[in-house]
Amino acid sequence: MLKNKNIFITALCLVPQFFFAQYTDVINSNRPGETMSAYAVGKSVIQAEFGVYGIKEKHDLLNYDASGFGTDLTLRYGAFFEQLEFILDLQYQMENFDTPYTSYKKNNFKQTVLGAKYLIYDPYKKEREVNIYSYKANHSFNWHQLIPAVSLFAGANFTGADNPYYFSPQSAISPKVALITQNLFGGGKWVFVTNIIADYIATDYPSYGYVLTLTHGFNDKWSGFVENQGYKSDFYSDAIVRGGAAYLINSNLQVDASVSTNFKDTPSILYGGVGVSWRYDGRYKEKQMEFKANDKAKKNKDNQMEQREIDYQAKERKRKAKYE
Repeated sequence: MLKNKNIFITALCLVPQFFFAQYTDVINSNRPGETMSAYAVGKSVIQAEFGVYGIKEKHDLLNYDASGFGTDLTLRYGAFFEQLEFILDLQYQMENFDTPYTSYKKNNFKQTVLGAKYLIYDPYKKEREVNIYSYKANHSFNWHQLIPAVSLFAGANFTGADNPYYFSPQSAISPKVALITQNLFGGGKWVFVTNIIADYIATDYPSYGYVLTLTHGFNDKWSGFVENQGYKSDFYSDAIVRGGAAYLINSNLQVDASVSTNFKDTPSILYGGVGVSWRYDGRYKEKQMEFKANDKAKKNKDNQMEQREIDYQAKERKRKAKYE
């Protein structure tokens, strides 16, 4: 039974992008996809996810070509509870636009979001039960896999004045919320994540969208993913497909690469990027060691008390036997 449990835990570690505990032995990164996983990085854990990407756009209706590059940075910090994570998401983009009549540049923060994510339901919290008497029970499809972990994200967009990626010349702060679900399939080799997003709420141009990501762990180092992202607003609408891979260098360091495109020409887009994810979990491990030390001390104390009780009972039996 212990062997089966270890196999299950090892299977969870085969997917370096998504995991099913608040803290895991290897880094839990959202890169290179655009979905947020349902799980937090772990209390007192700090994580940075950084990437650079190139852009190629062509708009047949407005008759322009654009090219450039951008950078994105996500900072994640687990605090107060294992289920809670604070997130700062930044994206800066620079583009050159060419038309038959003129050329111009556009550069600014395309995204500045600050918020928090909380896991409200975790179906994988309990250890998997194994039926040692039934091979069929242990290898048949488990309907429990269809129940996802569920998280909620709530935050705000911060947009500066005269931002060319925003529809208004005034600076603004607007809410952003997301419903996040995450499923485990195939004993941990497949992970399916969905994000349902409402963005720029309470503005003149709110945006609503989704992201669906399917990740497959090939081994303990490599994973690949495919993704579909769609969003719709009066300002801009699109559907994007994305794919890529991630490689785990060590338990706290991951590198990745991805490519994105769409299926329309107003504009047609092509993105390609690489990135790195890094985690600092020293404080978490210190707390783990402290907990284990305290637990060991408690067990030793309990053993000592138990031994004293045994010795006392033995003395009492000898004392009674003496007077019988």
